[in-house]
Amino acid sequence: MKKILSLFLLMCCVLPMFGAAQKRGSTEVRQLQGPQNPRLGFAIHGGAGVIKRGSLSPEKEKAYRAKLEEALLTGFKALQEGKSGLDAVEIAIRILEDSPLFNAGKGAVFTADGKIELDASIMDGKSLAAGAVAGLRHVKNPITLARAVMEKSPHVMMISDGAEKFAKEQKIGLVDEKYFWTQERWNSLQLILKEEGEKKKGGQRSAISGLPYNKFGTVGAIALDKKGNLAAGTSTGGMTNKKYGRVGDAPIIGAGTYANNDTCAVSATGWGEYFIRLGVARDISAVMEYRALAVQQAADLVIKQKLQSLGGDGGVIAMDKFGNIGISFNSEGMYRAYIDSAGKPVVEIYK
Repeated sequence: MKKILSLFLLMCCVLPMFGAAQKRGSTEVRQLQGPQNPRLGFAIHGGAGVIKRGSLSPEKEKAYRAKLEEALLTGFKALQEGKSGLDAVEIAIRILEDSPLFNAGKGAVFTADGKIELDASIMDGKSLAAGAVAGLRHVKNPITLARAVMEKSPHVMMISDGAEKFAKEQKIGLVDEKYFWTQERWNSLQLILKEEGEKKKGGQRSAISGLPYNKFGTVGAIALDKKGNLAAGTSTGGMTNKKYGRVGDAPIIGAGTYANNDTCAVSATGWGEYFIRLGVARDISAVMEYRALAVQQAADLVIKQKLQSLGGDGGVIAMDKFGNIGISFNSEGMYRAYIDSAGKPVVEIYK
């Protein structure tokens, strides 16, 4: 009888504990999930700015969505095949650099003197290794050169002629400057120059400065691979009509790009001067590290409060070490795409 009573009392203690664990369900699973057993994660962006519904023709919008989906699925496939997050980031960004739709590589905007100057960076969340390039005029895919700087040199950043000399040594593809010329970007520069001329004459401010081509474009990607490593990369042509060797946030580690396996991976797009001053990408990581905020909360705090209060605009894609994605922007729109928790592609443009 004593044995039966003891068994009864034991069951009374164990069953409630089992029931409590059952009620927690997916929460228990999420707590067990970590960098050693991550959910693959992948997201990309194609720039932020004045992108309102109706501002794009149906044909143009279809083209943007198709290219974003192509880059997204190609990068994600690389992750599924066991390639590294760095591989996936580079693969996706190269696709966007090769498209005239985006302000990076082939679709880069013109400087004030009618030239193309390209910037890019990439970072490995496992080792905190990083590579960046700026002021390029002949490198077809700046993101590939940025990775070479990270992996095949003792440096983090190379610029201009020196970076292109290194590209030749590494047998990275170079093209004539004419390769980057597109009529749409050239027209954008001419319209802005026209507005500047009207201002000097004392004329009224035109509507040109509020149009999409006078905003900022960048492409970027973030990834979490099968080994639990985060990676981030960003590439851009900068600002239309930029002056005198201007460099924005895209090649600045901690401003436009950051990755750390302990926190998150971030790629930014927007008014670079503000992103540099705030160290936006690193700040999102720091907020997660020191305040224990979720990735979406951290991104919103930095973009919708800190950046906005300073007067800057733009946005970020971010991903934590479990594959959770945070997307935040304070501009009218942002070209973006990601793989959702069900493994399906999602492509979005507007708010």
